[in-house]
Order: sequence, then structure tokens, then C-alpha cells
Amino acid sequence: MKAFVFPGQGSQYLGMGKDFYENFEEVRDIHSKVNEKLGFNLTDIIFNDEEKLNLTEYTQPALVITSYIVYKIFKDKKNINPDFVAGHSLGEFTALAVAGSMSIEDAVYITHIRGKLMQSAVPEGKGLMAAIIGLDANQIEETLKSIDGVVEIANYNSYEQTVISGERSAVEKAMEVLKTKGAKKVVPLAVSVPAHSSLLKEKAQEFADYLEKIEIKDANIPVISNVTAKPITKSEEIKAELKVHFYSPVRWVQTVEYLASEGVKEIYEIGPKKVLTGLIKRINKDINLKNIETLGDVENA
Repeated sequence: MKAFVFPGQGSQYLGMGKDFYENFEEVRDIHSKVNEKLGFNLTDIIFNDEEKLNLTEYTQPALVITSYIVYKIFKDKKNINPDFVAGHSLGEFTALAVAGSMSIEDAVYITHIRGKLMQSAVPEGKGLMAAIIGLDANQIEETLKSIDGVVEIANYNSYEQTVISGERSAVEKAMEVLKTKGAKKVVPLAVSVPAHSSLLKEKAQEFADYLEKIEIKDANIPVISNVTAKPITKSEEIKAELKVHFYSPVRWVQTVEYLASEGVKEIYEIGPKKVLTGLIKRINKDINLKNIETLGDVENA
């Protein structure tokens, strides 16, 4: 059994996917259709404008299109089919496009909207996210209950790494307290949005309205939900998932555990960098991991 997984925000870099763009007309066609749908030149931002690329509203669609085209060429060349797909946070939209639940144009459009809404949800400097290293997630959950203000678990990334998110003052207080509880390291993250926290709940309502404007179909491949760490395939459950997705925690540990329990022995991380490969290694050492990021990776696979 095989699974394909797709990276989330933080994996972007200038020029990602350029080798595919230069070598395949169908990739240039996808870019062209996406730019038309967006009404601006995302391709130019990915290849030439690092400052814009790192703004959430551009980062999100840029990663979705890049991971998708890497997948597309890989599938065309190697004809390897996954039994499951999953994505980390934003990567779930790539997984849905790969599973045929939404078109790549709609996936890119809706993640541009998602990025804009997330960015506008909380004033600059008011939110914060931090990685907590070396402390059990249950202990973190218990500790957060005693902190005043909004601070919640955003990502269950691996057994050693949990990310918290919320109001800056509450997250800073939690970081202090978690250090005294035995966290090996607490690292504030360089992000401008407290993602996967209830501070984004209001904007999620707005996002739900945009979701109604795109076609969401049943998935051809089971997509492992970030919210429940269980497979979703029906269009209605996918829509319901996406309405709560950006203020719910990402259950990555539980996703990998589920895949392993279903007999998945091989996971391909498809798209920029190798962040998920690093996390999966720490969750389950028995899974065979492969990275497909460049044209060279596709040819050598």
C-alpha cells in the first residue's frame, strides 16, 4: 500500500518547480489557466518575487500548483497510483485536487482566498505560533487549559513536536510555562497568522461562502482528513471538513498512524522540500519514504 503526501506552508522557495515549467508544455498550460482564473501572474511570483511569495495569500496557491504539477508529471511518467493521499494543513487542498475532488484551478483559487482571509483574521502582531519540542502532547493540552486567553494546539506534527497557536500574550505565557514543565525547546514561528486556532473561526464562515462557489466532487482516492485523521471521499463530507479546517488542529501524527494501520508501507512526499519526510520518520521508522521534488527525482524514482 502506498500514500502520497503534500507539504504545507513553510516549504515554499523561489523558483520551485521551474524545471517542470521549462520542460513540459502541459505544465505551462496549467500555469496559464491558473493565472487566468486568479487574474494575476502567480507564475511570475513563484519564479521572481520572493517577498510576495512569502505572503500567505500567494504562498498558499503557489505551493498547491507546484506540488500538483510535480505529482502530474510523476504520475504521467511512472504511473504509480496511491491508495491514499494526505496533505499537511494547506497540503490537503493539493491532495483534494490530486484525488479529483476539485480542479487544480479551483484549488489554487480557493487557497488564494483562504490565504487572504487568514491574513486579515487577526491584526499584524496580535497572533503567534510556537513549536514545542520534547514534551508529550497530552501534557501540553493539560497545561494550555490553565493559561488565560486563546492558546490551542494547532499541529500534532510528531511525538516530539507540537505547535501551539493563538493570541500573542497567551502563547508567550504558555511558552514560559511549558519550559518549566520540561519542554526541551520552545520556538516562536516566523508566521504572521495564528493558523489552526479559534481566532480564525469568524473568517471560516466567510470561507464557507466561497466554498459554495466552486465545484467539489467525490474524491477518487481516499483523502485523510487533517481534522479527524480518517479518510473522506464524499463531496459533502469534504465540504464540511474544509469549513472547519483552518481553525481546527492538524492531526499529522494520527494521520501517519492511520496510514500505517491500513498497511501503508511506502509514502511519497511530493512537492517542495522534505518537511513531511522528517516528521514521518519520527512517527514511524518502518515506513519507506521517498521524495519527489525535482525532475531528477521523477526520473530516478
